[in-house]
Amino acid sequence: MKMPVKQGTALIDEIDQTSGDSPALWWLGQSGFVVKCQGMVFYVDPCLSTPAGRVRTSEAPLAPAQVINADLILCTHAHPSHMDPGTLPAILQASPRARVVLPKSTAEHASSIGIAYDRMTTTDSGLRVEFFKGGPYSRVYSVPSAHPELDWTPIGGYPYLGYMMRFGEHTIYHAGDCRHYDGIVDRVRPYNVTAALLPIGGENNFDIIGAAQLAEDIHARWLIPMHYGTFADDSLEIGRFVDHMLGHRPSIGFKVFEPGERWIVP
Repeated sequence: MKMPVKQGTALIDEIDQTSGDSPALWWLGQSGFVVKCQGMVFYVDPCLSTPAGRVRTSEAPLAPAQVINADLILCTHAHPSHMDPGTLPAILQASPRARVVLPKSTAEHASSIGIAYDRMTTTDSGLRVEFFKGGPYSRVYSVPSAHPELDWTPIGGYPYLGYMMRFGEHTIYHAGDCRHYDGIVDRVRPYNVTAALLPIGGENNFDIIGAAQLAEDIHARWLIPMHYGTFADDSLEIGRFVDHMLGHRPSIGFKVFEPGERWIVP
C-alpha cells in the first residue's frame, strides 16, 4: 500500500502552520483536498475511510478524528467517496465550528449518515456561499457537474456540483465527478480559474485528454488531476497524463500530487 508523504498530526501541524495569501493545497487521495488561504481551511470531498466494496491502494493521510482545523467541508455529491459516512460525522465532532456545504438535493441523505441539519449549508448552481473568518473571507460558487448527466430536477436542482473557491485574486475549481457537457466552458471560464482540480479516473469522468482540453478552454493556469490511484478500481497510469501535458499542452502548468503532499500555488 502506498504511504502518504506526510500524515496524522504532522500533517495537521503543517496545515496549521502554513500561512499566506496564495492558496496552499494538500491531496488526501481520490478527490479529497485541503485548501487553505488567508487562514481559512476548507476540506473538499474528504474520504478518509474505506467505503463498502472498495479496496484501498493508498493509505489515507489522516484519520477523520484528527481533523480538528476544518472551517468548511465541501461535498460535491452524495456518493460515498465524496460524502463519506465514515469520515464526515467524525470531522464534525473534531471540528465543532465546521459546516458542510452540499447540494440541496442531498440534505436528506446527509442527515441519514449522521450530519445534523444545523451543520449543513445547502447550495445549488448559480448560488454562492460566503465564509468570513475575522477579516479574510471567501466566496464559494457552485456550477453543475455531469455524472454522467446533469440530472437536474425543478425541486432538487443539480445533484452533482463543482465548487469555485474564491480567495482574493485566486479561484480554485474543484469539479467533483464530472465529464464534458454543453455549456460547461461558458459556466466556468468567467471565474478566471487559477487551478482546476479535475477527475481523470473512474467511470463517467473526464479522460486525460478531456480534462486537459477543459483546462485549456477555461484558461486555467494550473491543472491538477484527481480521482485516481487511491482505490483498486480507479487505477490509472499517471505517466500518461504527464506525457500528454508535456507533449500537447505546454501553455498549462500542472501539478501531480502524492497523498499528504503540500503545494502552494505559485
